[in-house]
Amino acid sequence: MELIRAHIWISGRVQGVAYRMTTAKIATHLGLKGWVRNLPDGRVEAVFEGEEAAIESMVRWCHEGPPEAIVEQVRASYETPEGLQSFNIRR
Repeated sequence: MELIRAHIWISGRVQGVAYRMTTAKIATHLGLKGWVRNLPDGRVEAVFEGEEAAIESMVRWCHEGPPEAIVEQVRASYETPEGLQSFNIRR
């Protein structure tokens, strides 16, 4: 099983709408490891490590976000996995 890592930046109305909490819940459900945090410029940043199909599903979800979000742009880069052990919300 090959693991991949996606580093994502989401812009739009994505803070104050439970984006981080919902991201963590879905990522954990999909068996992904990584983290999510708010950035000072209003974007959300996330890293996901796991199986390719689960990461693809998570990235697709990032384009929608939770119901209150208005996602304007999702930018993704793919990196070498670091072997993260859990999924965390970073402050």
